[in-house]
Amino acid sequence: MKIESIQWKSSQPLTEDYIRRYDLVEALFEYNPQDVTSWERRAGWLDRERRLQADRGRLAEALRQFNTEIGGAPQALQAVDLLGDERTLCIVGGQQAGLFTGQALVIYKAVTLIRTAQIASARLGRPVVPVFWIAGEDHDFDEVNHMYYMSQDAQVNKIKLDHPSGVRSSVSRLAISPEQWEEALEQLDASLMPTEFKADWMGSLRAIAEESRSLVDFFARMMARLFGSRGLVLMNADDPRLRSLESAMFHRLIEEHGPLQAAVLKGKDKVESLGYASQVEMQQRNANLFVIDGGERILLYADEASDGFTDRKRERSYSRQQLLDWADSAPERLSNNVMTRPLMQDYLFPVLGTVLGPGEIAYWALTREAFHRLGMQMPIVIPRMEFTLLEGTVQKNMAKYHLSLDDVLCRLEEKQQEWLREQDALNLEDRFGQVKTQFKDMYQPLVQLIAGVNPGLGKLGDTNMTKIIEQIEFLEHKASDAVRTQFDASLRQFQRIGASVLPLGKPQERVYNVLAYLNKYGTVWLEELLDSELEPDGRHNIVYL
Repeated sequence: MKIESIQWKSSQPLTEDYIRRYDLVEALFEYNPQDVTSWERRAGWLDRERRLQADRGRLAEALRQFNTEIGGAPQALQAVDLLGDERTLCIVGGQQAGLFTGQALVIYKAVTLIRTAQIASARLGRPVVPVFWIAGEDHDFDEVNHMYYMSQDAQVNKIKLDHPSGVRSSVSRLAISPEQWEEALEQLDASLMPTEFKADWMGSLRAIAEESRSLVDFFARMMARLFGSRGLVLMNADDPRLRSLESAMFHRLIEEHGPLQAAVLKGKDKVESLGYASQVEMQQRNANLFVIDGGERILLYADEASDGFTDRKRERSYSRQQLLDWADSAPERLSNNVMTRPLMQDYLFPVLGTVLGPGEIAYWALTREAFHRLGMQMPIVIPRMEFTLLEGTVQKNMAKYHLSLDDVLCRLEEKQQEWLREQDALNLEDRFGQVKTQFKDMYQPLVQLIAGVNPGLGKLGDTNMTKIIEQIEFLEHKASDAVRTQFDASLRQFQRIGASVLPLGKPQERVYNVLAYLNKYGTVWLEELLDSELEPDGRHNIVYL
């Protein structure tokens, strides 16, 4: 397997500058990840100045219970035990629990966590544990209830679960029925080609489904199977055992919601002053917390009149004391939003670095002032490794049509049309062009002549000429279509190249699920990524399978 690293411009200007021109955005972050001294400085701050933190012993016990429940490998449980050691640091990153792990980028985030922890541990000479934060508290079911795959005819197809209740609740609390699992697994089975690995994968997935009440359960068990032996520690952000550890932090977030929101808005102003757009919609009243009420997850807003909180429409209200009481007695009723999750992450874990995708880097840029407000520091922000898998058949077809990777990424349609023109032995485009030119040259003087007799005849002549040209072009299109049918097989190959590398016009990792590749090639290629010398340097990696 060969890996080629290329520059692939990020869709987020702020992230692009963070990776390529850090000096432009250094006011928004704490550490430059490319500066080797950042690792020692961050570790030193955690050792000497980290004050606001959860109890390590209780944290390790909660994680041990969860990782045992999901079938965690001995290596993962050993990594959990290391968290009890004050010298141990963490590399943390996470994602929502997508169906069958969702987009492939989720898998690459786990690869980045593991590789970065290995690199950091070697640099610092101390234990560094990779932790995957499963965003089980998230309530956007439509964002996680599906996966995409490429069909045999190179179409992008979708497997989807229907919402089990319709209630806007955390994904970890939405029960998926055995019938729903079976329907999704049947669709997945039909989508996967017969290979030496298929029976094992389908058997494992059916066994996981039998043990899984929710998408979070399934996701955690599948990730444990893929990465547990590499020491990846998994956590569910909606785990009641972790919630009980977060009480003190929820107290701070409730008591200081006003100053914290002011700090976030200050961060937004700083981002915009540097010429970037804010990645998070904000209001002055944002409390940056959710509450679970009647099974529904509700975003809180400050109510200036009562010094309490309401929902967006002011239909439900909660006093400050009520929320503080819940923080003590029922912390599972509270959860973080996108702005306070980074703070809670650093409260729970000694975070040396956090692995983020392009969009996440852009919104984390808003949080530095909020970290400082609580006497904390933003950790090292590490760009998630990006990958595109190039299968052998795709490579072969690219070579057949003399297509470079840049051609495929930037001008595949143009190259396809160019190839078709080269196959046109009849030179139809030029010949039809000549006919239209000659016809106009002969017909235009005649129209002008009769217009001199009667202006109405001139207009009729112009209309007649246009219709004749349209008929010639109609015949040209029909002739071109006839030529194209001679090359249907080649055009399907062009289509497959495009659908493989840029499905729906997006990077492969942001669309397809990884199971099709695991089914075709096993896990060897994934193990090779984990054993490679790759570093999270912001470059995009092309993997030639």
